[in-house]
Amino acid sequence: MARKIFKPLAILFALVTILAVLIISKSKNSTKYATVEIGNATVDAEIADTMAKQMRGLMFRQTMKEDEGMLFAFGKDDYYGIWMMNMSFPIDIIWIADDKVVDIAKDAQPCKMLCPTYVPKEKASYVLEVNSGFSEKHGIEIGTSVKFSQLI
Repeated sequence: MARKIFKPLAILFALVTILAVLIISKSKNSTKYATVEIGNATVDAEIADTMAKQMRGLMFRQTMKEDEGMLFAFGKDDYYGIWMMNMSFPIDIIWIADDKVVDIAKDAQPCKMLCPTYVPKEKASYVLEVNSGFSEKHGIEIGTSVKFSQLI
């Protein structure tokens, strides 16, 4: 009996793994970047503009340079929650709407299971993830102006 259950589960696992690899491979091939001017700081941000890229986010990355980040572009204002599952380093999460910072979660810590979700107090259409301490170092706070320019 265990064999009959094992075989379908093994096939399902293989299909899910193949699908995940295809999604991740496709996402890497079409990576876009933007320069984000936030206050007096500049961030070279990888754009997460598809569901697959947004679901993966910064998962499984070991580090990020001081002036790098990830920009989640959602296309409309809403209360977008961010969690830190399978992250390797803490980050500042910055929600942006109408070219200004509307909320910040500073020093969000990585987790493996039962991860909290960070949700902004106001709706936003973008989320910028940067290394922990970035907001403090550059004086980023609610109301700070933000400008975007496409790179690639």
